[in-house]
Amino acid sequence: MATFTSSIFFFVLLFTSVLSRTSLYSPSRTTNLDVSFSIKNALNALIPVDSSLKSEENKVSSSSSFLSLSLHLHSRRAVGGNLHESYSSLMLARLERDSVRAKSLQKRVDLTVHDIRRADLKPVETQFFQADQEIDGPIISGTSQGSGEYFSRIGIGHPVKQVYVVLDTGSDVSWIQCAPCADCYQQADPIFDPNLSKTYSSLSCETSQCKSLDVSQCRNDTCLYEVSYGDGSYTVGDFCTESITFSGASSVENVAIGCGHNNEGLFVGAAGLLGLGGGSLSFPSQIKTSHFSYCLVDRDSDSTSTLEFGGTTPPNAVTASIIRNSKLDTFYYLDLTGLSVAGNVLPVSQEAFKVSDNGDGGVIIDSGTAVTRLQTSVYNTLRDEFIKGTRHLKSTNGIALFDTCYDLKAMKSVEVPTVSLHFSNGKELPLPAKNYLIPVDSNGTFCFAFAPTSSSLSIIGNVQQQGTRVSFDLKNSFIGFSSNQC
Repeated sequence: MATFTSSIFFFVLLFTSVLSRTSLYSPSRTTNLDVSFSIKNALNALIPVDSSLKSEENKVSSSSSFLSLSLHLHSRRAVGGNLHESYSSLMLARLERDSVRAKSLQKRVDLTVHDIRRADLKPVETQFFQADQEIDGPIISGTSQGSGEYFSRIGIGHPVKQVYVVLDTGSDVSWIQCAPCADCYQQADPIFDPNLSKTYSSLSCETSQCKSLDVSQCRNDTCLYEVSYGDGSYTVGDFCTESITFSGASSVENVAIGCGHNNEGLFVGAAGLLGLGGGSLSFPSQIKTSHFSYCLVDRDSDSTSTLEFGGTTPPNAVTASIIRNSKLDTFYYLDLTGLSVAGNVLPVSQEAFKVSDNGDGGVIIDSGTAVTRLQTSVYNTLRDEFIKGTRHLKSTNGIALFDTCYDLKAMKSVEVPTVSLHFSNGKELPLPAKNYLIPVDSNGTFCFAFAPTSSSLSIIGNVQQQGTRVSFDLKNSFIGFSSNQC
């Protein structure tokens, strides 16, 4: 009798366990979206930000063994202002700009795959600034474009001039706009004048830094650089070394940067860009740090976070290996092996996430792209599985690149299926609901924030990274994801 009772008890436990694993609405399979809070943030994005942000203090500490730097991070709304009357207008502009960004990264990989040599990439001669050129070119303001990019504030030169720079893991060359301008866009701070800096020094054409550029020319034995971003945006000017200061502390000397006299495209508000890619000219490579990390706060909030060089990855981080692409060392490729919705791993081939022998395909993580792009077949599978778990929600028409949207205006909060990323080490990264179901207006319309791409390159964007500290361990070749570590 005791054996029979035990068998029944075991069967009940087993049945309960199976039910728990298969039920869509068990706690481990769903997550809560705070609709009211997201709408409040959307409305907040239209309110001007206090200009006192410019008085912030960044921190720096150094020792003989490593360099540790910490900078504040801001979303673009803290820098470029807002020219939109509604959140839907702002969002549409963001998505338009984001599509250009994604195509730019994909185009760069396409050029690499087709094995176009540096010698075949010639700068447009008329773009290079000439000393006697008139300084009356048009000023392009991109504030109406919107963006998902993030900014840090650094000091350039001596005496130090504080400027905002875009944080970009998809680029190596750091640069700022410089006077005199043949063509400069509008930025929040005065244009940097290298003639007033005691630490400015031109690089000759024979230096290793100049030879490491993808596109360069010589003029009077000084190095000229050009960086094009695939979307028609570009920066052209003198390649030099300068000191970079983190407020109130010692400078990092002799950093190779571009001093751009001719800059055009979809740059907004910032004075330039801080390249955090994996190439030899990136800022992490130049300061020889083995570790850096950032945490991206909600781009509609007033909060700030930090970009940190040095330190270690938090012990509770979900880790993923960095895959190196021998054809292109700038991007950080992840060993993504799968996706799941509500605990159900999607029937997608792992080949969809791998870098091929010729450098094609793969999955990169990027701070400058907002919305995650997945190969069309992978996206369709993900979307269809998500729709199965959201039949209780009121669907509505798609918007821009989003084809799966919901009318949530009557709800304060809602349970939605958990979306997770899976890596080759067996680790799983569940995303918060607000990182994949986002407002596209202030009236309660939310959309599934993934998008398909016909390119073989997939991109993990910054919407999916928000609220998570992303740590790059360059020495051990892995990336760590730590929730709520901003």
